[in-house]
Amino acid sequence: MDALHPRLLVTDFSAAFGFYEAVLPELAGAKLAAGGPGGPYAGWDVDGQGLLSLFDRQGMASVVGDETGATGAVMLVCRVGDVDAGTRLCLGHGATLVAAPADRPEWGPGLRTAHLRDPEGVLIELQSY
Repeated sequence: MDALHPRLLVTDFSAAFGFYEAVLPELAGAKLAAGGPGGPYAGWDVDGQGLLSLFDRQGMASVVGDETGATGAVMLVCRVGDVDAGTRLCLGHGATLVAAPADRPEWGPGLRTAHLRDPEGVLIELQSY
């Protein structure tokens, strides 16, 4: 289970994809598990565990309601058993809600997400599927 991994929010998806597709297999033994050079998403795994993923920055900005481009360059993605309970836990410990828990079938079957910022402003996606 890919419990926690970074997702890079990129502006030039094709260039970022080309770079990571070229270096991750040799550097980390990673294999492309999802997506491709056309985006808006790609992810690499090592032994079935999420290592790194890319997502189009503008696509994420539209989800979290940030059309200014201040979304950031990195988001931590955490797979949880219950997105709603995870959201309540994070809020109880100082996180700020950015996008409420929502089903996202357009991203994958059974996918549910919530987006928050930690006390330092780092974007976090809680997801279950």
